Amino acid sequence: MMAWHRILALTVLITGSVGGQVLSWAQSSPVIEVGKFSSDQPGAGLPNGWKPLTFKKIPKQTEYVLVRDGEQVVVKATSDASASGLTREVAINPKDYPIVRWRWKVENLLQHSDVSHKDGDDYPARLYITFAYDPDKVSFGRKLKYKAGRAIFGDIPIGALNYIWETRVPIGAIVENAYTDFARMIVVESGPQKVGLWVDEERNIYEDYKKAFGEEPPMINGVAIMSDTDNTKEHAIAFYGDISFWRTAR
Repeated sequence: MMAWHRILALTVLITGSVGGQVLSWAQSSPVIEVGKFSSDQPGAGLPNGWKPLTFKKIPKQTEYVLVRDGEQVVVKATSDASASGLTREVAINPKDYPIVRWRWKVENLLQHSDVSHKDGDDYPARLYITFAYDPDKVSFGRKLKYKAGRAIFGDIPIGALNYIWETRVPIGAIVENAYTDFARMIVVESGPQKVGLWVDEERNIYEDYKKAFGEEPPMINGVAIMSDTDNTKEHAIAFYGDISFWRTAR
């Protein structure tokens, strides 16, 4: 699921309250390598620069390990009625770097996932991106909701895009998260056709945010991967390849 306590947990990590440094890069660089998993060593702990994303109310965590798949080192996620993720703190202007690219593979779909219901808010694979609050880029109505949420939960992101591998919902659908309208679910893969295959993805975050929230996107402050099955109590295995942000599309 993606309740506020999950978004809050991610925010605690990416705002640096537990230490760590924001990913930095040359401003003139055509690409930002957020997850260069292929340069890590298999079985050598967490990927370089990434931290665990865990949730107090969910005792069982998804297992993440660096493995070799063919010629590439990737992250393998095994979720068994569990939920946790890996996250990295970043500071990326989506107007300068609007394109996100990544690779992933799932070994199975979830039979009882349902993007429209809380008890079905599980996915074998997801990539999600959070955005920092910028009052100059937020409508009056969303400012009121944000202030109300902040009064309850503390420092929270203004929005999150979840790129998901769904079971039934058509590719291209943008759905409000079942728990909060501060998050949008964007279906980039659906159904069994590509199960077991590596799939290369490319999305325009800048355009996706505008479509999802109807506003200009603020700075990106966090990136996470997560495979979760705590609601459906199912089992899922997924693999995540390198993640990067680009100035231009292919």
